[in-house]
This record gives sequence, C-alpha cells and structure tokens, in this order.
Amino acid sequence: MPDSTSSPRTTRNTQFRGQTVLISGSSSGIGASTARLFAESGATVVINSSTSVEAGEALAAELPDASYVQADIADEAQARRLIDQVLTEQGRLDVLVNNAGTTEVISHGDLEAASPAIWRRIFDVNVIGTWQLTVAAVPHLRTSGRGQVINVSSVAGERPVGSSIPYACSKAAVSHMTRLLANTLGPDIRVNAVAPGLVDTPWTADWDLVREFVIAQAPLQRSACPEDVAEVIVGLARAAYVTGEVVIVDGGLNLR
Repeated sequence: MPDSTSSPRTTRNTQFRGQTVLISGSSSGIGASTARLFAESGATVVINSSTSVEAGEALAAELPDASYVQADIADEAQARRLIDQVLTEQGRLDVLVNNAGTTEVISHGDLEAASPAIWRRIFDVNVIGTWQLTVAAVPHLRTSGRGQVINVSSVAGERPVGSSIPYACSKAAVSHMTRLLANTLGPDIRVNAVAPGLVDTPWTADWDLVREFVIAQAPLQRSACPEDVAEVIVGLARAAYVTGEVVIVDGGLNLR
C-alpha cells in the first residue's frame, strides 16, 4: 500500500497527516512559510530558532499542534537536544528541513574583509550545523519509514554569485552534502535541496540594486517571495521518487 507521500489520491490538506516536520531557522522568512505550508498539509510542525524566540513561539501558536524549540544548531549539544526534544514531545520525526543559515555581506573583491573568523562563523551554522542536526536526526528518520531531509542551499552554491565568498562556499558545501547524503542514506531516507536566488525577506529588504538586476534579467521578471521557495520544499517532500537533487528556484535567472 502506498504511503501518504506517494498516493495521488491524497489531498493537500491531509497529505502529511501523522507526520512530524522539524524546520530549523523557521521563525520568519522561508522557514516560516514552509512551516505554514506543511501545517496546511496536515503535518505537526516544530519551529526552531537560535534567537527570535517571541516570533517563533507566536508562529507555533498560530499553527495547529505546532511547537517551538529554541536551539543553536551550530552548537552540537544544542543540535542533539533539539532532536531529542522533538522525539520526546512528538514521538517521531519524518521530515527535517535544514533552513537555518547566516551570511555576511562582503564584496567578492574585498578579500581582506572575508576574515577567517567570518568564514568560521558562516560555516559553523550553514555547514557544520546542518551536518550535526542531520546526523542526530538520521536514526529517527530511518525509524519513520519515510524519512527525508530537505536542505536550503542557494543559487550562490551553484554559480559564482552571492552575498560573500564565504557564504557562497558554504552553500556549495550544502549542495554537495545533499548529493553525498542522498547516495549514502538511500533507500531509507531521501535527501534533496532547494537553491533559491534572491528572496524578499527582512534580511534582503535593502538589497535594491540586486533586486533591480533580478527583475531586469530573470525570465519571470521578479524576485522570489518566501512562499515560492516553500512550495518547492513541500513539493520535494511529496516527490517520493526524487533524491539527490538540488532544485534552483530563481525565476530562471540562471539561464541568462
């Protein structure tokens, strides 16, 4: 009998019923939109952030059966505690969305500004944090019988662009980690990623020149909203025969 993620007769509002979805870095932006969309599809969602506690708790209160856990995934003990708390409170984990990330806006030509300290801070969250949260989750995702990981990478990990060279390199690592884990963890666990271009969030509110360039060059002539990326994340969660893919979500800008 097909499970709920593969049955074509399952409606959107019940497709993830009975499943628990943990989304790191989900108090706002892409993570919050993804949480809402999974909740609309019947999932029990766990919201997480390292700061922004009030926003995370408010989002959890807004969604049916959702909960909030504060944890900094860059800290291994906190990453493991986050997974342990999800299992204690929900009894299962079916989908891990590694959305938490950070950056520093540095011109690519300003090599001195991209200090080793900045490299370490960005990699600690974007790469090491993603890795250690995934490692802690894997045994429970296997137990689920339909476990999966969806990473939020970036078009900066696929092309020589991005808010800084350290950020772009960190996202290239996340994209390749996705492929390596998919190859290693199948058939028990599927691993995919999305690679967004410019997304309109509070983080990018003042990136006017970048936004003008995207609008002028991308075939779809606009930047993304968080819901655009959330749709692809949930779509990958539904796609039972897809693993190891990094899906670019940039309105076609990569074609130009």
